[in-house]
Amino acid sequence: MTASAHALELLQVAAAAADSKAGEDLVAIDVSEPLPLADIFLIVTGRSERNVVAIAGEVEDKLIEAGHKPLRREGRAEGRWILIDFGDLVVHVFHEEERAYYGLERLWKDCPVVPIDLPVRDTRE
Repeated sequence: MTASAHALELLQVAAAAADSKAGEDLVAIDVSEPLPLADIFLIVTGRSERNVVAIAGEVEDKLIEAGHKPLRREGRAEGRWILIDFGDLVVHVFHEEERAYYGLERLWKDCPVVPIDLPVRDTRE
C-alpha cells in the first residue's frame, strides 16, 4: 500500500506552508503500510517555541484555505511538539531538541520517504 493522491496533495500544501515560515529539515514518511489511519507523517523542525507555533499555524491555515479541516491538534500551548491531524496527513512540528529526543525518523525507519517539492525561493534582493 502506498500513500494516496489526496495525502500527497495535502503534503505539498503543508510542506510549502512550513517552508514559508522557516521550517527546517522537512521529512515526509509514508506510514500507510503499518498505520490504517494515516498515509503520511510530515516532520518539521522549528528553531524556537515561537517558530514552532508559527509553522504549525501556517500549515493549518493553508490546509484550511485549501478546504481541508483538521481532525485534531495537540501541543500548541507548549510550542515544543505540535501535532496536527488532517486524516491522511499528520503534521509533526518539533522544537529541535524534541525532534532529536523523540526521533520519529528512527521509529519509522522501515517506511519509505516521500519526496517533497518545495517552491524555489528567490534569494536575490
